[in-house]
Amino acid sequence: MSKSISVVALTLFLGLPALSQSPSGTDPFTLGATPTAQSAQVPSEAAVSPAVRMMADFKDSDVKFDVNELVDILRDRRHEGWVLAAYPDPRTGQPLTGAGFSLDLAEREHPQTDPLNPHQFLEPSSADLWRAAGFDPGRLDDILKVFYERKRMWSKRMWRRQLYSLPAQISNEDATQLVRVGAIQAIYNARAYCRNFDQLTGPQQMAMAQLVYQMGVNLQHFNLFLAMINSGAEPAPGPQAAAMDSATFALDADAAPAFGDQTPEYWQGVQKSLIGSQWAHKYRTRAIAVIAMLDPAYGNDPSAAEQRVGAVLRPSAVHRRHGRAAVTTRQVAAGTHRGHAWKDRTAARARNRKRA
Repeated sequence: MSKSISVVALTLFLGLPALSQSPSGTDPFTLGATPTAQSAQVPSEAAVSPAVRMMADFKDSDVKFDVNELVDILRDRRHEGWVLAAYPDPRTGQPLTGAGFSLDLAEREHPQTDPLNPHQFLEPSSADLWRAAGFDPGRLDDILKVFYERKRMWSKRMWRRQLYSLPAQISNEDATQLVRVGAIQAIYNARAYCRNFDQLTGPQQMAMAQLVYQMGVNLQHFNLFLAMINSGAEPAPGPQAAAMDSATFALDADAAPAFGDQTPEYWQGVQKSLIGSQWAHKYRTRAIAVIAMLDPAYGNDPSAAEQRVGAVLRPSAVHRRHGRAAVTTRQVAAGTHRGHAWKDRTAARARNRKRA
């Protein structure tokens, strides 16, 4: 009898920890008093990546513009591509999809160099952003496997030929969700680039988000623009500032007021710091739409604001190769010569028939 009682007591003793780890709702008092339950929740909270936390914390009311409108702009074919399969970046060869979403980037460090801006940059990996969009990681692995198999076998010409006929690997809804994740990350990092982001107008905030989305970490090299957008501080030395035409873009120290000045003169200076960049001349149509949003009067008449920027941002001069032009000239000359020769032969045949 005593042996059976001791067995029952031992069983109850061993069963107590299992009761303390029972699902929530069974005994809240036991869960709150048991350190085992608390330690079990810590790994799940720590496993949440910064990208997932960024998506969870973001609210549409955090910005002064409609995020869905920004997503529509970014998915517009005039601004970004739209391919529902993995394809190589024309410059780097890295896999992209949708509106240029990078599929195989590692997490990057992007230190905050502005001591007056407490907001830090966030450059998560493609896999983290993929999970933040709510997609299965295994699906991303399958897409990358197909991409790298094709990359081994296909030439650049084959990629160009097959680009818009590739079987879809994601849906339009998936691609739009990836654009939204990228847009929210761009908004997050725009605050790190511009310490006065919350004081910007809605169109100005959207312009900053588009610049970050399109340029990524390369925006940090736009020293003159960042200096002006951040209270008119002196720009750090860099290639962009040195390349500016001093007669057109040089700024008087007295002409750079503290931030909050919404006068046209101040924002014209901010716009000109972008107009003088290679990006603006290479992607003129896109640049006009973005730079115009920095105009404080953009909301009153967007078309007029774009026309003002377009009048200053001239198309880049197209320098044709001399050899190509010479070939074209020779082809025209040869065609003209053949035309005259044909007429001469026709006239000679007519004269011969007349003599006969």
